[in-house]
Amino acid sequence: MNNWLPLNPRLQKLRSRLLNDPYYRLQSGEEIAIASQLGIRIDANQATVDDWLRLPGLSIHQARSLVELSRIGVKFYCIEDIAAALSIPAPRLEPLKRILDFSYYDDEGLGNPTQININTATVENLVKIPFINASLAEAIVENRLSAGHYRSFVDFQQRLNISGEAIGQLTYYIRF
Repeated sequence: MNNWLPLNPRLQKLRSRLLNDPYYRLQSGEEIAIASQLGIRIDANQATVDDWLRLPGLSIHQARSLVELSRIGVKFYCIEDIAAALSIPAPRLEPLKRILDFSYYDDEGLGNPTQININTATVENLVKIPFINASLAEAIVENRLSAGHYRSFVDFQQRLNISGEAIGQLTYYIRF
C-alpha cells in the first residue's frame, strides 16, 4: 500500500469510508483509483444493483438492467459489453475498468443450480442449498423476520457474520 494515504486527511477519510461503507458511491476517477488500490473489486457478472450503484455515472435503471441481464444469462467479458448493454459509448465507461472484474463462470460446471430467493425461502427450502445447514437456515429466517429483507450479499454476510468464502459459494444458489 502507498505510504501517502495516511498523510492526507481527505484521502484517509475516503479510505475509511471505502473500507467501512459497502454502499459508498464513488464520486470520481480518483476515488475509483483509490478503491482499486485498496483491493475493492466488482465482478461484472455477479454484481448486485448496490454494487453497480457504487460506480459514478450509473443510474438505478442502468444498474437494474445490468443485474437483470446477468440473471437471464448474459455474460460480460469486457467494458465494451457493458457499454453495449447500456447503449452508451465505451469510452464513457473506461475509468471503471480499474475496479471491474470480468470473471468467467462455467454454468455447465455448476450444473445450473436453481437460485432460491433468500427473502422468501422457508427453513425447509434453505436446507436444500449446499453449504446451509439447519442452524444456519433457522438463523437466516429469524434474522430476516427481525431485521427485514436482505438487500445484497454484503448485507447478508454482515448480518449473519458469514465468511467471504462461504458467501462466494452461496452466490450460485441464492438471490435477493
